[in-house]
Amino acid sequence: MAKVKVEDIRNVAFCGHGSAGKTTLVDGALVKTGAVNANPSVDDGTSICDFDQEEKDHKYSVEASVVHFEHGGKRFNAVDTPGYPDFIGQTIGVLYGVDTAAIVINAQSGIEVNTRRVFDEAGKAGVGRMIVINKMDGDNIDFAALVNDIRELWGPQCVLLNVPVGQGADFKGVVSTLKVPDDTSGALMDPSEINGPLVEQIIEADEEAMMVYLEEATLPSDDALSKLIVRAVAEGSLVPIVCCSAKADVGVTELLDAINMCGLSPADVSRTATEGDEEVEIKPDADGPLIARIFKTRIDPFVQKLSFIRIFSGQLKKDAQVAASSARKGVKMGPLLEVQAEATSAIDAAGPGEIVAVAKMEDLHTGTILGEHTLPEMKFPTPMVGLAVTPKSRGDETKLSGALHKVVEEDPTFKLDRDAQTKELVVTGMSELHLTVIRERLVRRDKLEVETREPKIPFRETIQSPADGSYRHKKQSGGRGQFGEVHIRMWPFPRGTDPEEFCVKSRFASMKTFHYNDVHNFVWVDSIVGGVIPGNFLPAIAKGFQERLVGGVIAGHMVQDVCVEVHFGKFHDVDSSEAAFKTAARNAFRDVFEKARPCLLEPIVKIAVTVPEANVGDVYSDMSSRGGRVQGADTAGGNMQTVNAEAPLREVMTYSRTLSSMTGGQGSYNMEFSHYDVMPSNIQQEIMAKSKVRDDDDD
Repeated sequence: MAKVKVEDIRNVAFCGHGSAGKTTLVDGALVKTGAVNANPSVDDGTSICDFDQEEKDHKYSVEASVVHFEHGGKRFNAVDTPGYPDFIGQTIGVLYGVDTAAIVINAQSGIEVNTRRVFDEAGKAGVGRMIVINKMDGDNIDFAALVNDIRELWGPQCVLLNVPVGQGADFKGVVSTLKVPDDTSGALMDPSEINGPLVEQIIEADEEAMMVYLEEATLPSDDALSKLIVRAVAEGSLVPIVCCSAKADVGVTELLDAINMCGLSPADVSRTATEGDEEVEIKPDADGPLIARIFKTRIDPFVQKLSFIRIFSGQLKKDAQVAASSARKGVKMGPLLEVQAEATSAIDAAGPGEIVAVAKMEDLHTGTILGEHTLPEMKFPTPMVGLAVTPKSRGDETKLSGALHKVVEEDPTFKLDRDAQTKELVVTGMSELHLTVIRERLVRRDKLEVETREPKIPFRETIQSPADGSYRHKKQSGGRGQFGEVHIRMWPFPRGTDPEEFCVKSRFASMKTFHYNDVHNFVWVDSIVGGVIPGNFLPAIAKGFQERLVGGVIAGHMVQDVCVEVHFGKFHDVDSSEAAFKTAARNAFRDVFEKARPCLLEPIVKIAVTVPEANVGDVYSDMSSRGGRVQGADTAGGNMQTVNAEAPLREVMTYSRTLSSMTGGQGSYNMEFSHYDVMPSNIQQEIMAKSKVRDDDDD
């Protein structure tokens, strides 16, 4: 990798909804700039960026793909991201590794549900944003309406940087609105009318330039204007819109020129890190401290783990010993790799602003920070759709576990757990499609077929009122007996409550100490006085509680939002043991829990459903029938509306089928976890009737 000045680097993520043409656009840029010599096609399965077999079979991106090329004296590190909401985790990770997001919109389909999502995610990541209206050679395009929809949704800062000359079969090129040429014949909009608003959005980034412009009608120099464009994009006061057709290769060069001019370099993005307790500004200085992050992990077909690294400061060299947030001690870096889709080549070092990969580093994971500083956390949506999986062939259990752990490594929205009650492996993903593609990957990469059971929903158990009680565990069957007696009080512990404040303000006058478990939002308080339970048995009591928290009481689901006080008990000098007190605590927990108005909680998701205006009423009615609460609707452009609602996850697990039938395939949706809520009593009874929690009295 040749040395490149930081200001000449453009790290760009191409993101948007599915079928917007992102992959074709990146493939085309690689060919146009001479980075590759090929004739790639997504439809023919010869795409450079979509190289996994699942992508070739489905003809859409499943993973983010990193490529590089040169244009106009700038080094582009471009990342093609999946467009379907099912794979949003890939896009979110990439946005933490780039400086600019090019949000690609299909001119025919307009603003779709994932277009809105990635625009918002790019804003959260703090990167510059551009909008690319692609497929201008398509049929039935209302360009003026689409631009109006964009500005209505995201504001007047969205301004055309060029306008198309013709559309559909007559799309021949684009005309600049910043430097308006003399000949603008055929342009769909008058570039000179857009020039004024564009300039105003640019110079709004500088108060002094704005005052001169308003008072004297004097524009900044071309050089000053170029700097102000970058500043305006960085501050979000300008979101340039450019037009093209990747498939017809019209406007692609102008798009790359626009990224050269408006796209942010690593020096243009304001980022901070934490050093000790102090927040410091990150400067992309090769002589500065090493600050880098793993933003993506990939397991290639040869079972080689690749960790993709964005360097923000300092230099990274092969064989260097560096600090890593996911390792107790420093890790020794292997050879660094320059990545071109599925191909890699070894390099010795990389500096600030660069994107590289390193292979076979087991201590590195997505989100790992290299160096002594701390970066803001990468936040991914919570997967909500689960399946219990078993291998088709007996004896493949170990192989299955290893294969699934590889998926966990490379996909931050895929989770793997072992059910405490059934001992089954439970995988959780973003949707049915997400899990289907993962099953295909297991077959292709690991030669492993699996069987699945109906989707599992992560219900929870809790209580609704205080209660108290005790349990005496006593057995005598010759020799040393078993004895332990535990008295407890139990209260609901609302989520979000400060445990120390709750304990101080509650009735724990004799409280010795309290213990908090944030996974279960569980507090247990030690109020034992007089040595009625010796201190050496308290850890055993804690273990008894933990077993109930994991295994549940009324239906075998995890317990949360509970406070337990151990206030009295009895022991025997000879017969008491840790095992006896663990059993007594576990069963005391069960008995008191059952008296405290126990209930099941179910996950509620936020769901955004984008449909044609004619189907909005259908969505309202359907959501109501599913126990959902509609919270309103927003315009999504192009005669589309987005209905925002909250609904029980159990009712929308297979919503894609209903929506497709309802809208003739024109609808789309995304959902994310919102909160847990009490389940309707009739549904609770059905679930509890199917569940059995083992009685532990005889343990």
